[in-house]
Amino acid sequence: PELIEKKSSRKRSIILAMIVAMILEPRSKLATARGLNKETCFSSLSKLLGLEYASEDELYEALDWLLARQESLENKLAKKHLSEGSLVLYDVSSTYFEGKSCPLANYGYSRDKKKGKLQIVFGLLLTYEGCPIAVEVFEGNTNDTATLGKQIEKVRSRFGLKRVVWVGDRGMITQTRINQEFSTTEGLDWVTALRGTQIRKLAEQEVVQLGLFDQTNLVELESSSYPGERLIACRNPILAEANQIKREQLLQATEKELNAIVAATNREKRALIGADKIGLRVGKVINRYQVGKFFNLEITQRSFSYSRKRDVLSVEAALDGLYVIRTSVEAETLDAPATVKTYKSLSQVEQAFRAYKTMDLKVRPIYHHLESGATPARFPRLGNAHQENRVRAHVFLCMLSYYVEWHRSQALAPILFADEESEQVKLTTTEVVAPSQRSKKALSKARKKKTQDKLPVHSFNTLMADLGTITLNTINTKLEGKDITFEKITQATLLQQKALDLLGISVFCTQ
Repeated sequence: PELIEKKSSRKRSIILAMIVAMILEPRSKLATARGLNKETCFSSLSKLLGLEYASEDELYEALDWLLARQESLENKLAKKHLSEGSLVLYDVSSTYFEGKSCPLANYGYSRDKKKGKLQIVFGLLLTYEGCPIAVEVFEGNTNDTATLGKQIEKVRSRFGLKRVVWVGDRGMITQTRINQEFSTTEGLDWVTALRGTQIRKLAEQEVVQLGLFDQTNLVELESSSYPGERLIACRNPILAEANQIKREQLLQATEKELNAIVAATNREKRALIGADKIGLRVGKVINRYQVGKFFNLEITQRSFSYSRKRDVLSVEAALDGLYVIRTSVEAETLDAPATVKTYKSLSQVEQAFRAYKTMDLKVRPIYHHLESGATPARFPRLGNAHQENRVRAHVFLCMLSYYVEWHRSQALAPILFADEESEQVKLTTTEVVAPSQRSKKALSKARKKKTQDKLPVHSFNTLMADLGTITLNTINTKLEGKDITFEKITQATLLQQKALDLLGISVFCTQ
């Protein structure tokens, strides 16, 4: 609570109530308000926070109050979790709207695969471990890379950190951003990856060759195309083999049908003739299997022949299971395996977005609408700044809720279907290159559905539901002719007590 505001206040209590409610069961602001009122409450949350009543309007006013403190709160989080030289993860996502009344909403690239719907874009900044630090909302048609500059400025100016290593995917930290943002600013380093087309060029230049991976799956490279950078090529042999098998199957399936066309042009009776007719048949086969780039095709009026492009196939084989990490960080600071692991830590951002948008926090639907007939976002604005702020505040509230959930999940990991933090750091070079695997302990929990203490294993949500069965009972009775009222909390189960111990919480009543 002190992180939001040191001094206790009604608005702070309402914000805390909304954070808790969002973690336990995300609802509209109206439903949340009803859950806090004495006559309609469904938990003791309002009693614990000293809220006997809260209206829907009060919740919205508290959101306005919270948004005014967003910068201050983010500064506190940065001071608590970041320092000079820290690794910072950054990525963006989007969430769509069913209606047309949000002034920030616009049409853009939908990561929800919801074409034709208005959306907003929001960027999330996290620590290397996945702890959220800051969030910012952008209009729905904002390009991913266009958001990066503001985040760099935020970290340097507001957070006061001049030396930071930014970790972003290949769509975020592009060559343009490197030239315009990173190369021109002292103290900014980055870790990202090459695009497929860039890797292909390295293979064509023979910078990347299959022979490099005879003894190891991780190789540091140098290329004149990337001066002053470290390139770390990683080859996943399992994925490489799977790609090779699939490609060969497609090649053979294509050749089988192409052979039928060759036979049709060579038969004595009713032979297939005419370059246009032959080309039409060949085109259908090529389009079906999508491996035409691997074949030389020769079509005449009366014949058809083909052959495999061995040189192209050789380049493709060199790319199987291959990805290349690029970074400006010196090897003395971050060696090759650590660099690969750093890039793969972006999965923490993906996990945060999943929590935002799915069953955990449910950032949508966003229950903040203008009156009927208000101007849609794609038309000129008519004083909708207040509405924009409500949406920004809602997304920030989601981030604070995820901040709490993230910390609670870390503490509760032994009884969740999750890897425990200490297990994730002990990776060999081979394990770093390969797709992330769950630890033996996590796999055991998933298989047995039990912990080593024989307690049932839960997801975070189901564990919260289980803890929700602990009830506060108000008991009225008579003793020696006197009316006595007291409170009694139900006795915790072994699992519930384990969870409370992990969280460092004692449940008791005070009279």
